[in-house]
Amino acid sequence: SIHTGCPPDPVTGAVIVPISLSTTFQQKSPGKPIGTFEYARTGNPTRKSFEECVASLENGKWGLGFASGMAAITAIAHILPPGAEIISVDDLYGGTFRYFSKIAAPRGLKLKLIDFSIPSALSSSISPDTKMIWIETPTNPSLKLVDIQHVVSIAKQHNILVCVDNTFLSPYFQKPLDLGVDLVIHSVTKYLNGHSDVIMGVVVGRDEELKKQLMFTQNSMGAVPSPFDCYLALRGIRTLSLRMKCHQENALKVAQFLSQNPKVEKVCYPGLPSHPQYHLALKQMSGFGGMVTIWLRGGLTETVQFLQHLRIFALAESLGSVESLANHPASMTHASVPLQNRQQLGIHDNMVRLSVGIEDVKDLIEDLENALNHIDSSNSSDERAKL
Repeated sequence: SIHTGCPPDPVTGAVIVPISLSTTFQQKSPGKPIGTFEYARTGNPTRKSFEECVASLENGKWGLGFASGMAAITAIAHILPPGAEIISVDDLYGGTFRYFSKIAAPRGLKLKLIDFSIPSALSSSISPDTKMIWIETPTNPSLKLVDIQHVVSIAKQHNILVCVDNTFLSPYFQKPLDLGVDLVIHSVTKYLNGHSDVIMGVVVGRDEELKKQLMFTQNSMGAVPSPFDCYLALRGIRTLSLRMKCHQENALKVAQFLSQNPKVEKVCYPGLPSHPQYHLALKQMSGFGGMVTIWLRGGLTETVQFLQHLRIFALAESLGSVESLANHPASMTHASVPLQNRQQLGIHDNMVRLSVGIEDVKDLIEDLENALNHIDSSNSSDERAKL
């Protein structure tokens, strides 16, 4: 419930959680605080309200707010033993890939990327060093799905932790903990907050030992969100259900429109029957979300023409906010992924990722149609082989 963690103030009756800015809290005697808080890096009343709220939405027993999604990912990586191996999706978000491969790997963490759509890929990839399976579903930016229950069933046989990045769907459309995973992570910046004005992350789980490890790591590293960001994120969560319904309704109509346009080579949206894993989406998701990925006919030139003529869709990084955004993964969010990897994954220069907002869908379709009409197909050439 969006009201969990947000009861009216017992003294004033205020129905909105206040922003608690105090960095320290008085103690009755040495080592005996008046309440549950001692120092704001360790815990804060506004942060606690946010954490309880998100935990409730994910059907978890606890939540931990972080200064960013990447801070949450870093904390999780630090609870793994030296030399541990993480198995993850092959089209992993660029920021996560950069951290695992460039920051964590030189310090002993091993990363193995596989195609989870191949049924035998996971079982054949597990080694004695495998300690965690890291899933994005849908993946970013290709919107491939991972069968969570299948992964959990294999992981449990080997005593391996499973973590799901649930950013793209939010707990409104997918609840990985109910499917057996150990940890759920969100970039709160995206759908949970939903207004492009907060950088924040959160981890949710049920196991108390994992909570203790993550709390100790967080407190030691200091990757905590500000009280004001927690307040803003709580405000955003209050309209999560309304926003997600509209995101999905608009995204489906946008995807259907783009599927019929001759200047679009391919459309990927889990809510379209043409999606290769449409039946898996029906099985483990209660909705399809607001993300649509397309491949335009042509190459970089045509894609730039399209992006430069968008007027409502803003060309920008990030996703999941009320306003519609267009992203060019090859040069923006996934630029840190090596070129060869991008080519293998289909992240070519004609790929565009759309975060469909909650504007009037007629305006969104008109904007897309206008931008497509500005593509000069007379000079169209497939530049992907050169990239």
